[in-house]
Amino acid sequence: MAQSSESVVIIGGAIVGSSIAYFLREQGFAGSVTVVERDPSYQFSSTALSAASIRTQFGTPVNIHMSLFGAEFIRTIKDRFGAGADIGFVERGYLILGGPETVEVRRAGVEMQRLEGADVAALSPDEARKLYPWLNVEDIGVATTAWRNEGWFDAWSLLSLLRRAARARDVTYVEGHAEGIELDGDRVTGVRLSDGTVIAADWCVNAAGAASAAVVRKLGIELPVCARKRTVFSIKAPLERSNVPMLFDTSGAWIRPEGEGFICGIAPGEDNDPDADGDFEPAHELLEEFLWPALAHRIPVLEQLRVERAWAGHYEVNMLDHNGIIGPHDKIGNLVFATGFSGHGVMHAPATGRGVAEFITHGQYRTIDLSPLGFGRVRSGTPLHETVVY
Repeated sequence: MAQSSESVVIIGGAIVGSSIAYFLREQGFAGSVTVVERDPSYQFSSTALSAASIRTQFGTPVNIHMSLFGAEFIRTIKDRFGAGADIGFVERGYLILGGPETVEVRRAGVEMQRLEGADVAALSPDEARKLYPWLNVEDIGVATTAWRNEGWFDAWSLLSLLRRAARARDVTYVEGHAEGIELDGDRVTGVRLSDGTVIAADWCVNAAGAASAAVVRKLGIELPVCARKRTVFSIKAPLERSNVPMLFDTSGAWIRPEGEGFICGIAPGEDNDPDADGDFEPAHELLEEFLWPALAHRIPVLEQLRVERAWAGHYEVNMLDHNGIIGPHDKIGNLVFATGFSGHGVMHAPATGRGVAEFITHGQYRTIDLSPLGFGRVRSGTPLHETVVY
């Protein structure tokens, strides 16, 4: 077990970093915990700009178990943070559509997910149309959904709860830019800020999201993590919201209820998806060229919609396999990664926080074995592909 005199410095204070700080205290870590966050307003944080959803429909078993814990964490939020804690969890499930050519693979995927504990089902086109009469099913072969443990919530509210709870347990938040990590041989000794300050560290956790590759590049470590811009459109439309899940279309378009309307989006093509470092300008052209036609085809009443606003955030995409990188560096044992989640960082933050805290405090994962997501696969170039990516 980690000694009470040890210190942990977490680079990145958004949902993943703050979850780690919170769970370090939950796991009994008694040393100092410092979180370095360069933008305490979180104006450009992926957490604040995300669609804040959770799903159990994954192709990688470890991701399913992380989501199951995340859903439990969200559902019991008041037990942890008090009766006033509310993150607006809407447990309505994802509806992921597949073409006729995907039926066999998708049904096999559902069977695997069920074996791992997810309460999911594969629907025929007719079954999907009965549940969702507004849905055009003429060109789909299968629709998968979950009856429990999927939905959406307010990520900013969750982050606020975690930060408040961490601070109440003597976690220190420092505003600053982590410019470098100092080593003595193969051990981290501190984190150097851009103002010259060095924060001593027995453990360093890289939870810097889309900036995590830059944090370790001077150490000669090449993380395959980069920023990819994703635009979200807020719309009004003549569609009753109460029976609309988080819908993912065969085209790649997605839509879900939010407030008095909906939010929706679509990823750009791979040939038009460059590194987005510093670029937060919404890609308005995606709406007219791709998103609106796809939505109108799948939900005919969406031929009529009105755009209220748009914003862009960043995915921290792991270009190796679209899975998170969690755990220690293979040579610098007290440098721990928690990054590269490729769009599912918010939903997997609780499980990541608990797992990293277990590893630092007890020297091993005690609940979910996160070792499949370890750095070793980056070193060897052996991907653990996540096949259900949006």
